[in-house]
Amino acid sequence: MSAVHVQNLTVRLGGRAVLQGLDLDVPAGEFLVLLGPSGCGKSTLLQGIAGLVDVQGGAVEIAGRDVTRADPAERGIGMVFQSYALYPSMTARGNLSFGLKVAGTPKAEIERRVQQVASMLQLEALLERRPAQLSGGQRQRVAIGRALVREVGVYLLDEPLSNLDAQLRMELRRDLKLLHQRLGATMIHVTHDQVEAMSLATRIAVMKDGVIQQIGTPQEVYERPANRFVAGFVGAPAMNFVEGTLAAQLRPALARPAVLGVRPEHVRPSAQGRFAATVQVVEALGAQQLLWLEHGDFTLSALVEAGHGFAPRQMVAFDIDPARVLAFCAATGARL
Repeated sequence: MSAVHVQNLTVRLGGRAVLQGLDLDVPAGEFLVLLGPSGCGKSTLLQGIAGLVDVQGGAVEIAGRDVTRADPAERGIGMVFQSYALYPSMTARGNLSFGLKVAGTPKAEIERRVQQVASMLQLEALLERRPAQLSGGQRQRVAIGRALVREVGVYLLDEPLSNLDAQLRMELRRDLKLLHQRLGATMIHVTHDQVEAMSLATRIAVMKDGVIQQIGTPQEVYERPANRFVAGFVGAPAMNFVEGTLAAQLRPALARPAVLGVRPEHVRPSAQGRFAATVQVVEALGAQQLLWLEHGDFTLSALVEAGHGFAPRQMVAFDIDPARVLAFCAATGARL
């Protein structure tokens, strides 16, 4: 296990500052997920840690050693990319062992590591197959295995599941979680999929425009988002937002524009509800259903258990759990 420390990191690409003075600490053994929309700088940050992009300022430390100017091969990392990047003419065994052979690792040690990783990733029966003979999930397992055979302290994963279908993504999420529990290694994983982030991470770093907006456990980021962006990006279905004025009962002059946020699971249809709305759309989600409710000038989503028989144009009463409502500054987006 190795800790990763990034201090005041600046990376410019094409004359544009993608990262500017960014700080990040990843304790040894953590599974940190960098989460954010496309173009937010999360992959650039990962590549800066890996040494795959030029750094214009700041420092990167891995296992207490300054590696800011070190070659990627000298940083003690294993990397998994979005594309499998497997050698098509080599078998799975050849792909797993290639880097070790180039590094001059003894044959017996190569065999030990390949067999160990193949067993861990359920690749033992596939070692003599070439990539064209493997499914997408199997290819990605080989790509992950190629990083694992290096037996390093830090693994960097750049959207490794994004090219897979939903079922395979779910299976490999489970595999990655089990791998982390078994290895105890430091893992930094990039994704734009918040479900993936919530299910995998020890902590999540939510990024926007090259800036880390919030770092916390999945529960902290979900329940106590630092600002409106984090609140809206994390959670599926997305949080409801209602713009208005935050009144001050004792001093009305202090009233100010604000945005209220409430998650769909906290909008609760009830016969005794204080508010009334018209059902616009009902989305079936298996064990749950998502209701889109029209209430005055607002549209709210409500996540409820399936089987209640809601239908479009139906009038319903609903309540909102006041303890679950969040308020954000209309000007800055910061949580109040």
